[in-house]
Amino acid sequence: MNLYTHRDANIRKTWALMALFFALVIVLGWSFSYFYNNPAIFYAAILFAIFMNIFSYWFSDKIVLKLHQARPVKREEFFDLWNAAENLAITAGMPMPSFYIVTDPAPNAFATGRDTKHSVICVTTGLLKILDKNELEGVIAHELSHIGNRDMLLSTVAVVMVGFVALLSDLFLRSQVFGGGRGRDDNKGGPLLIIGLALAILTPIAASLIRLAISRKREFLADATGALLTRYPEGLASALQKISSVPAPMRSANNATAHLFIANPFGTKSLSGLHKLFMTHPPVEERVAALVGK
Repeated sequence: MNLYTHRDANIRKTWALMALFFALVIVLGWSFSYFYNNPAIFYAAILFAIFMNIFSYWFSDKIVLKLHQARPVKREEFFDLWNAAENLAITAGMPMPSFYIVTDPAPNAFATGRDTKHSVICVTTGLLKILDKNELEGVIAHELSHIGNRDMLLSTVAVVMVGFVALLSDLFLRSQVFGGGRGRDDNKGGPLLIIGLALAILTPIAASLIRLAISRKREFLADATGALLTRYPEGLASALQKISSVPAPMRSANNATAHLFIANPFGTKSLSGLHKLFMTHPPVEERVAALVGK
C-alpha cells in the first residue's frame, strides 16, 4: 500500500465517519426533540451539524493557527527549514506548504489544512533549537505525510463531530437534571427516557475513543510514510526521542488540538494500561521501535 492508497482510504474513512456521526446526531437530536415535544429541535440539530462541518472544512486551519498564536515565516528567516521542506515536497510530488512558527521552548510540530493545496506546517522555536538537519527533515517528512495521506481532513471532521455530539449529549443530560419534559404521556416515555440517557452518556465516550484511535493509528502511518520519504528512519526516530526528552508542556497546549501535534503537547509521561486507551499519541518507545526495528 502506497501514499495514494492511504490517501484514498482516508477519504473513504472521512465520509464513513461523517455518516456515523450524523447518525449519532440524528438519534440524539430526535431524543432531545421527543422529550421536549418540539420537532424543531431535531431539525435545528441536523442543520447546525451540517453548518459546523462545512465551517470546519474551510476555516479549521486558521482557527488552529490563531489558537496557538502562530505566525507565518519567510524563506530568508528560516532558510534551512524552508529548503528542507521544499526538497521533500518536490520528492513527494506535493505543493510546497505554507510555514508557520510558534514561539515556545517546547519542541513540537503539526500540520493542518483541508488539502494539499491549502496545507500548513507549523513548528515551535524549541523544535528548531534542538534538532539537527536529519532530524528536522524527519519531522517535516512526517508532517508532509499527514498532508499527503489526507489525515487533516479526517481528523478535523472527527474533532468537530465529536465536539458536537458531546454538546448535544450535555444539553440533553442537563435538561433531565434541571427538569423539562414532554407534553405527552410520561409513562410511555419511560423506556425511551432510559435509552436516551444511556445514549447521551455513552455516545460522547464512544465518539472520543473513535477519534483517539484514528489519531494513534495515523501517527504510525505518518511515521512510516515519512521514513520512506527521507529514506532515513533514524532521523525521525532520533527526533522523537529528543522531543520526548523535554517534559515541559507547550504553553498553548489544548485538548481540542492535541492530536494534531507530532508528540503530546501536554508532556511526555509514559502511561500504561487503561490510560493508553485515552492517549492521543502512541508511546514514543513504540514509534521508535517501529521505525528502527528495536
